[in-house]
Amino acid sequence: MDASNLTALWWAVALSGVYHGINPGMGWPLAVSAGLMQGNRRSLVMALGMLALGHLLAMLVILLPFSVMSSLVVWETELRMGAGILVMLMGLYLLVNRRHPRFLARVPPTRLALWSFLAAMAHGAGLMLVPIYLSICGVDMGDAGHQAAQLLLGRNLASALSVAFVHTMAMTLAGGFIAALIYFWLGLRFLSRTWFNLDVVWALSLILVGALGIYGARFPH
Repeated sequence: MDASNLTALWWAVALSGVYHGINPGMGWPLAVSAGLMQGNRRSLVMALGMLALGHLLAMLVILLPFSVMSSLVVWETELRMGAGILVMLMGLYLLVNRRHPRFLARVPPTRLALWSFLAAMAHGAGLMLVPIYLSICGVDMGDAGHQAAQLLLGRNLASALSVAFVHTMAMTLAGGFIAALIYFWLGLRFLSRTWFNLDVVWALSLILVGALGIYGARFPH
């Protein structure tokens, strides 16, 4: 895989973060609510920070096990295809089951990091990154296969941390921009008139990413 393809993969990591950040289901309305209820911008920023922390932890919970498995070079194709199938199944499930998880409503507003973690897990946000992450790991997999397994595992763990961090930063900046726009200028009335639901788009996105992951594993370039 050449440098342009690797760059495209990292752009996919960042743009998926922007996509997650724009999606109201990932929590930016809660940051707006926290800022308005407390009556200061510091609460808005702190809420965004807690949402980011929960999202980052959710990404790592998904990516770190795959980083360990991806060190098994001989099973690279099977692992990538299995991950793609898993992502597609999650998308199909969310497409059929449109109801939001009830347990999220039981998490108190003071525990935004926990809410963000559970919301990301319930919506399969981390799974969306898996095919992209495995492609990044596979950029020089042929050469790395001759190295010690410990060095390969260390590199994959570093990649997982980098992917999770870049993705979460992009998500936080995108969601934070929308939250700040509504908090400082547009107000809740604008939000109530322009509310958008990305549930169907989200489910279809998972199916698409999973299909692309399977294609990339079956027909590597």
